[in-house]
Order: sequence, then structure tokens, then C-alpha cells
Amino acid sequence: MDRILHDDLQSLFLNENSSWCVSLFLPTFRAGRETEQNSIRFKNLLRKAEKILAENGVENAERRKMLAEPEALIQDRSFWDHQSDGLAMFFSAEKFRFFRLPLTFEELTVVSKRFHVKPLLPIQAADGVFYVLTLSRNNVRLLECTQHSIDDVDLGDLPQNLEETIPDGATDKQLQFHTGTPSGTGSDARSAVFHGQDAGNETKIRMSRWFRMIDDRVKELVVDVRAPLVLAGVDSLFSIYREANTLENLIESGISGNADKLKSEELHAQAWVLVEPFFKKSRDEAVARFRQLEGSGKTCTDLSRTLAYAHQGRIEVLFVAVGVQVWGSYDPQSELAEIHDSQTGDDGDLLDLAAVQALTKGAVIYALPRNEMPMPELLAAILRY
Repeated sequence: MDRILHDDLQSLFLNENSSWCVSLFLPTFRAGRETEQNSIRFKNLLRKAEKILAENGVENAERRKMLAEPEALIQDRSFWDHQSDGLAMFFSAEKFRFFRLPLTFEELTVVSKRFHVKPLLPIQAADGVFYVLTLSRNNVRLLECTQHSIDDVDLGDLPQNLEETIPDGATDKQLQFHTGTPSGTGSDARSAVFHGQDAGNETKIRMSRWFRMIDDRVKELVVDVRAPLVLAGVDSLFSIYREANTLENLIESGISGNADKLKSEELHAQAWVLVEPFFKKSRDEAVARFRQLEGSGKTCTDLSRTLAYAHQGRIEVLFVAVGVQVWGSYDPQSELAEIHDSQTGDDGDLLDLAAVQALTKGAVIYALPRNEMPMPELLAAILRY
């Protein structure tokens, strides 16, 4: 899968563009004869996008320039053979990006003056993604998961086993280290670590150094340091890794046993049992807070006001409905939104705009199907002030 970083949100989705922007979403097959459908669906969406561009007055030469890179992928067999569950593509006269993601999208084509991000929110939302880290002396894997999918994350040049990291018999000078800071999950501080000469203690020191390297790499790779992390391995390794961990939400219970013998699907199933209560508790607490604060001036369900608060960075938590659009335009100067029954001209999805503005300014997002929204409105915000 491809990774969506905070810089991607800023550069692709935050600003309105002078030229037309095309956003395409489609479900894809990972393997088997069904992969042949991937390029066919994609080609159909491109033709739809071209038709909309023409209807909006984009000249043929400009359309051909915009479509050149996407169309080159239609016959690229290697590209279609290496997909995840969904493909999101964004292109304009100046930009071209795509993301292969563990999300099963509904087919969607949006042509506007801003790229459309809302279908991506489940993987960016507070209850969207979790991680499984498998640990043994001989292997380490990082799995990025949603409730319905799992993908291996490439750890790059990270050493894959303890011996490769720190050979047995390394000198005391190589092994010994210490800090004066207290230990604790979710802090950048790490505890003072072992000194001594016995073989068992030396192995523990080597393991701790390796785990610190793993923690540093995991922090670089996760889409959100607040996403829960589940450890898988023998119990004796958990306590050592907890001292090295600096992510905020390391799940207390782990998947015990020899992780090298478990298939990805087994790890995913066992991890979901552990993280589902975490996600539910987090969402329930946010809903309860919203209801407690209603009438206090620290909540908002009005679209224009929520858009203004999102631009100002005042939103702490945002609930937003996915799978539905509210077309219109928003003027940040007057802080007024104009809503239309259907997309006309260069209208954008105002729910999408509120979500991406809030997300890039640090808000916690809960992206939910409309029938799962805890309130009747299509979006609802808890304000920082």
C-alpha cells in the first residue's frame, strides 16, 4: 500500500487550485483473474472525468495534458497487479498522485477546483487504523490494519534480527547506555537500561537497543502516532519493548506466542479483538463529551460556522458523515457557505473541506457512515475554545 503523510494533506488537499482537479476512487482486486477488472473500471472513470472537464469548458489540448499520466497506466499490467483494496487518484494540469490503500471505495469521480479527500478519512480517522508489531529474535514485521484489511509495511533497511543488529559478544562499551529519564508508554523518554556482565543481562541489553531502533522506525512509518499498536510475540519480550516504546497508545494486552508461526489473517483477527474496545471507548467518550457540552458554546453543527472554526483551527473533535456530499462554495473572508442541491460549476463538497481543514490543524476526526452518526446532522464539532 501507499502512505498518506501529513505533507500530502497539506500540498494536495488543503488549497483551492486555479485549474480543475480530478479525484477518482475505485475498488480494486489484489490477485486473481479479477485484477483484469481494475484497469477497465479505471478507464471508465477517466472517460467520465474527461466528459465532465469538457462540459466545464476545458479545451481538448488541456484535457489531453491532464489525462496523459493517468491514461499511461491503463496498459501498465505491473501497476494493476500490485494493488490494495482501493485506488485513489488525484490529478490536475500541475499535479498527479495516487494511493493504493486498504479501503474498499465506492466508485466516485469528482471534478472541482479542490481535490476531494473525504473517502480517505477512514484511514486518517481516530478509529480507522491500527498496527500490529511482531517481535522475535529472528524477525520483525509491522502490519497496518483497518477493521477489514491488513497490509505489510516496508521497514526499509531496519535489521530483521537481533544478531544482525548487535552481534553476540559485542563489547561492553557497545552495549552499555543509560538515560536519566523516567520510563512510560507514550513519552519520548526512555528509562535507564541495564549494566552488568552476565550473559542473560547482556542479551537483554542487546534486545533493548534493537527495540529502540524498531520504535524509531515505527514512529517514522505510522500515519498517526495516536493509532493503537498491538505487540505480538513471546511474553518475555513485551516488557522490554514497553520500555523502548514512545507511541501514545500501545495496547496493554498483546498477542502471546510465537508470532513467526501466525499468518497475517490470524494476527489481524486477534489484534482486532484487542483494539475494538479501544476504538469504541474513544468514540463513546467523544460522543458523551459532545452531548455534555451542547449549549455551552463549545459545540457546533452549523455548516458555515463549522467551516469557519475549521479554518481558524478551533476544532478539537469533528464527526463527519462519509458517503454523502454537500455541494457548494465557502468564502473564508465572509465566513459564509452557499449550499446547492447538486454540484454546479466549480462547487466542492463542503463536508470534505471542513474535514481536511480540521484534520490538518490537528483535530481528531471520526468519519462515519450517515446511519452511524451519533447526531442527526452530517457533521458536528467539539471546539477547543
